[in-house]
Amino acid sequence: MRRGNARLIRWLLPILILASSSVMAAGGGGYVESSGVNPSDMAAKQRGAKLFVNYCLSCHSAEYMRYNRMAQDLGLTEEMVEQNLMFSDAKIGDTMTIAMKPDDATQWLGKKPPDLSVISRSRGNDWLYSFLRGFYRDETGGWNNLLLANASMPHVLWQMQGIQEPVFHEVDGHQAIERLELVEPGTMSPEEYDSNIRDLVTFLDYLAEPSKQQRKSIGVWVMIFLAFLAFMTFLLKAEYWRDVH
Repeated sequence: MRRGNARLIRWLLPILILASSSVMAAGGGGYVESSGVNPSDMAAKQRGAKLFVNYCLSCHSAEYMRYNRMAQDLGLTEEMVEQNLMFSDAKIGDTMTIAMKPDDATQWLGKKPPDLSVISRSRGNDWLYSFLRGFYRDETGGWNNLLLANASMPHVLWQMQGIQEPVFHEVDGHQAIERLELVEPGTMSPEEYDSNIRDLVTFLDYLAEPSKQQRKSIGVWVMIFLAFLAFMTFLLKAEYWRDVH
């Protein structure tokens, strides 16, 4: 038994190490907080779409999403989208691309900003929520982030949130960030800013899987049908075996 257990441990160990590494990478050092995102909140998705096109779409594309599909899914007319969510010469049937060319992005920003179509699936809603709340001004006077140290992305929402600075404490002889402290208020209260970020992440969650709510709704009816089919099958079996017994 001991030899069998040892072989089992050797087989499972690489899998456990890989899984723990993935969790640590997604966790970003333990600063991840619950986003409280409700994917079925249509109003939150609409507000998040407005934030996305105003603050994200200038650098980050969403090439898997078309404007007319977004209008349909978010309960908006095409005219509403054209007037309020489209600020270029794009057509309603176009995908959500940006005007900045990849070579220019690399020259100006160091690298091309990633497409955000499926960022919610790759990072997770809680990570995105914590990342967008975790910007602070470091000792250089520039922006840094709790989850992604030395992130190349600037804090484009700093006027809403205000300016945070880190409060340090000592851990094993080293200085570590204990929390962030708001030193210059923004145009929003912390509660209002958190609510806006939650709306934005709700829209990013929608972008990553536009058919999620429809899939869940269909899934409920499929399970009801399968339960009914199983019941009818049981009755049919009982009827077939009645004469046998």
